Amino acid sequence: MKIIRPIQAQDYPALHDIAIESGIGFTSLPVNEALLRSKIERSETSFQKNVSEPFDESYLFVMEDTDTGRIVGTSGIAAMVGQDDPFYHYHLGKVVHASRELDVHNAVDILTLCNDYTGVSEICTLFLRPEAREDNNGRLLSKFRFLFMQQHPERFADTVIAEMRGVSDEQGKSPFWQWLEEHFFSMDFPTADYLTGIGNKVFIAELMPKYPIYVSLLSPEAQAVIGHVHEKTKPALRLLEQEGFIFRGYVDIFDAGPTVESQVKHIHTVQRSQALPVRIDEALAQQGQDCYIINDKILGFRGCCANVWVDQDNQVACIDAQTAHALELTDGEHIRFAPV
Repeated sequence: MKIIRPIQAQDYPALHDIAIESGIGFTSLPVNEALLRSKIERSETSFQKNVSEPFDESYLFVMEDTDTGRIVGTSGIAAMVGQDDPFYHYHLGKVVHASRELDVHNAVDILTLCNDYTGVSEICTLFLRPEAREDNNGRLLSKFRFLFMQQHPERFADTVIAEMRGVSDEQGKSPFWQWLEEHFFSMDFPTADYLTGIGNKVFIAELMPKYPIYVSLLSPEAQAVIGHVHEKTKPALRLLEQEGFIFRGYVDIFDAGPTVESQVKHIHTVQRSQALPVRIDEALAQQGQDCYIINDKILGFRGCCANVWVDQDNQVACIDAQTAHALELTDGEHIRFAPV
């Protein structure tokens, strides 16, 4: 069985391996021991905090195979971005150059550097190892976060975003960054991506062009990838679009990958979810439907995918003993769940 739980200090070797496997362009997991250990410590601190409103908390989870004890994936939520470091994007907009006298009217695409998403929550750091890419594991690793945010709304902003990995090749070369590198940075994409991942963002403000960039002045290769995702990221983007996430023209400043957003209350999994006390009942649970399930705890948080049957008369959710054990629940404790 696969369960979701908060990351712990002893999970560092697995997180380090995942950082290597995720490759260049996965900014939130640089291969850096000090930073990865810091991420784990920050997550442990965030889970221990009493929170009345979001600030700079960072929640990092792992997916564990209970049969082997192996960590097969990771997933995270940043409670509020831009609080300790500037949170940069390019916004894709338009300017119009027009002359009535000459009967000329041209609408031109531009990229403007901005911090418009400061203060929102972000789902991030999603990676599932190839060996576990089956059944509903990938969807569980993504969707449980929506249930967690809905269950603990005081810890998160009303708006949530996801930065999607942009187009780059197997060597980590980004067509968009190659144009920026040539004209402004003199630094390759893997280096810039790594520096950002370890929190060194000063160079962005120092070297990034201060004025809007006319898209038509970029190389054809750079123009072609604006707002597009890496081939391996397409399934994750489709999943978020099915949840109601939309693209509003904001792209990553390095690889021009799209950022998508939604109000938490409008996410489909949130809208379809219920919160009920549980009853352990093997027979009724077998009659239920497959659901994404979380308990209502913070420190002892657990999530999984299993059958739930709802007793409408008594308003309880019936689960089997294995599920109750995985979620560390007893009769009468609460879960939040949504149908697969």
